[in-house]
Amino acid sequence: MTSPLATPAAPFGRVLTAMVTPFTPDGALDLDATKKLASYLVDEGSDGIVVSGTTGESPTTNPDEDGQLLAAVLEAVGDRASVVAGVGNNDTQASARLARQAASLGAHGMLLVSPYYNKPPQAGLVRHFMTVADAGDGVPVMLYDIPGRAVVRIAPETYAEVAKHEAIVAVKDAVGDLGSGARLMRETGLAWYSGDDPLNLAWLAYGAAGLVSVVSHVAAAKYASMVRAVDDGRLHDARTINDELLDVVAAIMPPTSQGAIMTKAALQLMGVIENRTTRSPYVDATDEQVTALAQVLRDATLLKD
Repeated sequence: MTSPLATPAAPFGRVLTAMVTPFTPDGALDLDATKKLASYLVDEGSDGIVVSGTTGESPTTNPDEDGQLLAAVLEAVGDRASVVAGVGNNDTQASARLARQAASLGAHGMLLVSPYYNKPPQAGLVRHFMTVADAGDGVPVMLYDIPGRAVVRIAPETYAEVAKHEAIVAVKDAVGDLGSGARLMRETGLAWYSGDDPLNLAWLAYGAAGLVSVVSHVAAAKYASMVRAVDDGRLHDARTINDELLDVVAAIMPPTSQGAIMTKAALQLMGVIENRTTRSPYVDATDEQVTALAQVLRDATLLKD
């Protein structure tokens, strides 16, 4: 199913949130909270939701749970936003099964991360991406290049090959190499999305289609304003917004924790979810971390007392 917000330049919208997965205190899926959160994110300015990505703790959810989460989000947001299903796995056939499930449930897109840990050669990446894209029955695919987690980096020649697949239309870039990304945008014609919140403004300035953000859980409206400012050539305004969010980005994505952990703490502080439960091997944010985070959010006027 095509995204309701698809354009050739931005096939999944402009500001996508890599959504956390709400759990009950005992670690079970909380589907009611999932629906509430998805609706909240769209109401606050996200025009896309990524379900079962890394921030959604996908390594700890099983395929049946992934399907339940996707169905819940689709029900909650309808055609108000693009719903992109994470289908990445380091087993090609497991990813293909997730792709078929996503297509059958009506996902608007799929996020396909490079196979992690088993460190395949570039020929293996090509076969993996093509096989999973074929399994998705035409659902548009966003590749996810994140060598910090996957170990391997997608090579230019691999991009050139997989860009020939009609379903592979975009890339979420968390490589941190702006120069290389700019060349790949020009040479492949794929839509580029920032996958690294500290570099959101830089990627937009380089011509990225949009953002796949974690910090947009608490700042989607600001990021949407930043996108519009760049589109309009108001770079000073875009820089001002970026400056306002620097401390928030650092607090949500600290080197000593993970985005999912601190995002859940932020959403609990804001009253969007009831608890900040994560699944092991993550650990929940400590009270000290939550106190420090609350002050940062207040200073940025994102949290009211």
